[in-house]
Formats: sequence, structure tokens, C-alpha cells
Amino acid sequence: MLVDDAVALVPSIPGRRALLGLVGAPAAGKSTLARRLVAGVDERLGAGTAAYVPMDGFHLANAQLDRLDLRDRKGAPETFDVDGYVVLLGRIRAERTRPVYAPDFDRRVDEPLAAALVVPPGTGLVVTEGNYLADDGPGWSQVRDLLDELWYVDTPRRLREQRLLRRHIRGGRTPEEAHDFIAASERPNARRIEASRAHCTRVVDPRG
Repeated sequence: MLVDDAVALVPSIPGRRALLGLVGAPAAGKSTLARRLVAGVDERLGAGTAAYVPMDGFHLANAQLDRLDLRDRKGAPETFDVDGYVVLLGRIRAERTRPVYAPDFDRRVDEPLAAALVVPPGTGLVVTEGNYLADDGPGWSQVRDLLDELWYVDTPRRLREQRLLRRHIRGGRTPEEAHDFIAASERPNARRIEASRAHCTRVVDPRG
């Protein structure tokens, strides 16, 4: 059971902290699995033992994407503040006496939210997830060195794209616009992410 493996990552020495990364293609179920692992660890070891910090909080704001003419590529590696994400992971590893605040992403408004999440001082395991944690691109290659383990979340393409279609329609796109965005952006991103799985510690089924 994946919760058992997450519990095993929690350091036995007080004051120590481990970071677990989950990587996978869009709509693979990374955020759902991350939240399940955090809840499972807290249930076993006590509330506040684990915390969740998604990479999606480092999406560039839509205003920046418009300035860079990248709105139609939203979700690609260049549409994230990777340097900010790397700095945050470093702070999470180093800071154990004060809370560390982190951004989240609100799908309802399709924008990041500053300081919406917190890693309390006593947290022993931080679960982070995102598309490019195993990527070799500029900035992204630093992420792996900050993680204790990196799991690749493997979900069939057909299921992922069904989820993406529903997600984009809920977000305001027409079915045709959603299909076009998946073909033009989500699939190329997925291929890049799949090519990075060799850098991961293990491959997991999010339903496991």
C-alpha cells in the first residue's frame, strides 16, 4: 500500500524532514494521490506530520502568460516559475523551526494563490507533485536533488484525456476548444513527461 511506503519515509529522528515528489502526465491523479498520502500519514502518525505542496502554485499568472504570449501553452515547462519552486523546496528542507508558506493553484479562477499553504515546523514529510519534477530542462534538473524519493504516477492515456476534457469544459472551454487544447498542448507535454520517467525512484499506480 502506498500509504505504508509514505509512512516509512517519515524520519524517526525529531527535527528531520523528508520530501517525496510525485510526477506524471496531466490528469494522472497526482494531486489526488498526494492528498491521500498526506491524510494517510497524518492518520497513522498524528495530524501535522505530513504536508502537501503542489508545483502548480508556481504557474505564471495569466497576466504574465499574456505578456509572454504563452497563454495557449499554459502547462508547458516555460509557463512555470521553476526558480521560485526550487527555492521553496530548499527552504522546506532547511527550515524546521518556523512555518514555511507556499502558493497553491485555484482551478476556479485558473490562477495561483500566494501563501495559501503552510508547512508547519513539526512536519516530517512534505509531499510535492507536478508535471516536471523529473525533467532535465533548465532549472527543473535541480528539483530531483532536493527530493528523497520521486515516484512516477502512471495512468492510461485514455483515462487521463477523459479527465482533461471534463476539466477544461468545467473551466469554460467548449468541447471543441478543449479537444484542440489537449491536442496542441497537453499531449506534447505528456510525451515530454513520459520521457522523464527513467529518472524516477519507482513507478506507481495511483489507485494502489
